[in-house]
This record gives sequence, structure tokens and C-alpha cells, in this order.
Amino acid sequence: MTKRLALIVSMIFIAAVALGACATTGKPTAANFKAPKVTLVSFEVPQYDEYWYFAASVKPTKGKAGDRGAFLPMSFLFDVGNPNDFPVLLEGITYTVAFDKDFEVITTNINDSYWIPANKTSQVRVSTLVTVRSALTGLLLANAPALKQRGWDAWGTLEKWWTGVPDLSVPVTVKNAAFTFKADGLIKVVPFEATVP
Repeated sequence: MTKRLALIVSMIFIAAVALGACATTGKPTAANFKAPKVTLVSFEVPQYDEYWYFAASVKPTKGKAGDRGAFLPMSFLFDVGNPNDFPVLLEGITYTVAFDKDFEVITTNINDSYWIPANKTSQVRVSTLVTVRSALTGLLLANAPALKQRGWDAWGTLEKWWTGVPDLSVPVTVKNAAFTFKADGLIKVVPFEATVP
């Protein structure tokens, strides 16, 4: 019986040491917290209702008159690779969308959280939209110098964007992006930029 008891105690001790080693190898520290890798996998316009705009002077068939234009929803799919031996929390994403590389049309903050398992890659989809009216305001104010420099007019540019973004004949850029990751109180912000096509 003593041999058997000694064998059981030895096995329990070995298992405890092995489990303790596993528990300490995956602990995040400032030295071992590696930046996750972000890649833009795909971009799409999930719903397209053509290009249109109605001035406030136009009487609608139903509803109230107003300066209104078509929506352009945009969906971005990212691969987020976690090279760490511990899970990380993607706690937020901030990014700006620009058309024709230089014309910033919207800045978006995503406050959703996603756990990325240790040594795995997860996919994260984010969506935003811009309207003809909001893009027009941006072209006439913040983007007016760039518009003038290129010799483009606002209405022609809007129509080019609304017809060209869905079929990727107009470049769409995700810029000034910041992916914020947390692990056991540590924070790492990963900058990102990409253009499609």
C-alpha cells in the first residue's frame, strides 16, 4: 500500500508542477505583450440605392422636404492575429474613411469588444455609412482646397464616388486607424492604414 500511496502522491505533485508552469507561461507583461497584426481582408458596399439627391425645394411624394441624398453603407472585414500566448481584448477601433485617398468623408469609433484567443486569428467586421449630404458638406468645407487643387466640382465628384465606390473603381482608404488592445491591464494601440483596390 505504501508504494501505491507514494506513486499517487508523486503523480499529484507532477501534475501540480505542470499546471503551475502552464499558468505562469501565459501571463502578460510589458516585455512579452506583442502587438497584434491587423489586415484588411475585404471591403464591400452591402446595400446600394444608386446616386440621388433632392434639394429642400423639391416636394417629396411622401414625408417632409429637405436636403437629402443617397446613403452609401460600407463594410470592412479585418483579420486580427494575436501572436501572444495569452488572449487579448480588442477594446475599440477608431478609423477614418477617405475616397480618392485624400478626401476624408467620415471618422468612426467602434466601442464593441472582441476577445482574440492566444495564438489565433479572428475576424472583425466594422460598418459605417456616409450620405451624399454629409459628403457634400465635407467637400464644400474641409475638403474644398483639395477639390480646387484637383480642378473637380463637388457634384461631379459626388456622382463619381457614389457610382465608383461600389464597384471599386474609386479607391477607398482606411486611414488614421487605431486598434486598441488590452491584456491584464496593459494597453497596446496598433496603428493601421490600407487602401482598396
